[in-house]
Amino acid sequence: MGEQGLEGKGGEPLDVKKVHYLVRLMKHYDLSDLEVTDGPYRVHLQRRGPEVAAPSGPPAAYPAAYAPAPAPSAAPRPEPAAAETSPGPKTIVIESPMVGTYYSSGSPEAPPFVSIGTAVQPSTTLCIIEAMKVFTDIPAGVSGTIAEILVKNGQSVEFGQPMFRVVPA
Repeated sequence: MGEQGLEGKGGEPLDVKKVHYLVRLMKHYDLSDLEVTDGPYRVHLQRRGPEVAAPSGPPAAYPAAYAPAPAPSAAPRPEPAAAETSPGPKTIVIESPMVGTYYSSGSPEAPPFVSIGTAVQPSTTLCIIEAMKVFTDIPAGVSGTIAEILVKNGQSVEFGQPMFRVVPA
């Protein structure tokens, strides 16, 4: 295809590598539609075919340079689901709020934010999840004690995947 015809408003050629990057993001996050405006460029990509699901709203994540302003939430965020373990006390399962890579500490040299037996408050940071070079602190959201850590440092996590079990205070 080449770069001919791929020009911005000022006549400068579009960086095809950026378009390939956007296509890879669409495939990785199974997006069917993506529109990005960057300076003089406006790129609208659509995937077609039987393997593409109907869009269910805006994509879950954008690169930081293209992140839209967060929309105000009409409904409060649901609390983590409670689960019953057979021999022990009732625990609350804390699930991943997003797709990304789980990190137990702020840097490779730093100790983990929490470990088994750590007392947590709703604002206590449990971990960091990285998605496309954006690092998000994940708070506990509940008070209690960490009973189990269900993921390993550097592991990929999915939306809704259980990460921690907490014995409520």
